Amino acid sequence: MTIRRTLALLGTLGVITLPGVALASAIEDWNLITVQAVLAATPPRPGPSGFLDMSKVHAAMYDAVQAIEGDFEPYAGPIPGATGSPEAAAAKAAHDVLVSLFPAQSGSLDTIYDNYLASHFLADDDPGVAVGQQAAANVIAFRAGDGAFAALPPFFGFDEIGVWRSTTSYLPPPPPSGAPFAAEFLAYMTPYVIQSASQFRPQGPPALNSGRYTKDYNEVKRLGSDVNSERTPEQTATAIFWNLNFLAQWHLAFRDIAAAHVDNISDSSRLFALITISMTDAMITVWDSKRHFMLWRPVTAIQEGDDDGNKHTDGDVNWRPFINTPPYPDYISGANGVGWAALRALKLFFGTDHFTFTVTSNNPAASPATRTYTRFSDAGKEVLEVRILQGIHFRFADEAGAKVGRKVASYVFKHALRPVGGAEDGDEEDGDDD
Repeated sequence: MTIRRTLALLGTLGVITLPGVALASAIEDWNLITVQAVLAATPPRPGPSGFLDMSKVHAAMYDAVQAIEGDFEPYAGPIPGATGSPEAAAAKAAHDVLVSLFPAQSGSLDTIYDNYLASHFLADDDPGVAVGQQAAANVIAFRAGDGAFAALPPFFGFDEIGVWRSTTSYLPPPPPSGAPFAAEFLAYMTPYVIQSASQFRPQGPPALNSGRYTKDYNEVKRLGSDVNSERTPEQTATAIFWNLNFLAQWHLAFRDIAAAHVDNISDSSRLFALITISMTDAMITVWDSKRHFMLWRPVTAIQEGDDDGNKHTDGDVNWRPFINTPPYPDYISGANGVGWAALRALKLFFGTDHFTFTVTSNNPAASPATRTYTRFSDAGKEVLEVRILQGIHFRFADEAGAKVGRKVASYVFKHALRPVGGAEDGDEEDGDDD
């Protein structure tokens, strides 16, 4: 069990500084350090692949802590005879994984680690340090060859009706116009817990001449356009609020939840491992579906709507989305897959969907900058709507992504990071939130 302390004297990580964090365990502290390391990566992580770094670090911290605490089953493997401070173990595990991921930041990470031990009155020869070192080595070896960040030839899609192809960006900031499929390697990765990238692959999008496609086409055309949209002011505010850095802002919310509701490092290590592994496996599933189905994005579909064989989808060559379309296919939604996976993991961990928490937007145009929710599913439902309001997804892609996220998180919760000596209440294989 951890002693809550004030985080101080952490030094700098490249161009980033780590502010003091009151009442945070080593898990939350190193979550923030990891987020900042990911954001400082050069070159930047492609697409949403920074979520991979989060799960790798948290898997190592989880194994380090559980080797000492013994409350939950290990992820990569046991560490017999582990003793020492779980905080020292977590810090060393996170440090070593981060250095392996970002060797160019090793000097700054070393300084942060040394200052962390000193400010928490932990000796550099605490037995927990060796435990953390072994946990990191185990996870690094266990995930070797998983396909993360594999170099693939640039892929720009196909210039065919209904099929994704690289799109033009009309508004700052990037992606640049004509960008290739971002982080395509995710579609071929070995997941952390689920059996394969295709295990939860959905049936597929509706046909272009179907009633469902027509309905969702016309919805995003009306509500998601950059100009002359039928969005209400409230809907536009929601679209702006959620035009944010999902990795940074989701993890800010997770740290706030843990600091307020989790009082020991053992549970905290498990909570963050469940969240991050569920998000990563959901993301891998999403990318498998994107690459398999290759459905075009609304911007392409609406501009070429007169040629899609559906007399009920009027095209508009001048239509533009409210925000830039990311450089990967529509079906299924990554924001919903990853977001709903995290929210389902939180629901299962706490045993309820009814939970008050806040999400803060880092979009300077967001007003207000913070939104409060009283159910995990309420935030998920807002993300589902917002991708339509932003003009970058069809509703059926959002709904499929949300369902995949829930399924993946439920599978992870049931099959991994289990309590030692028995099951716990609340297992779910699937099921939608009310």
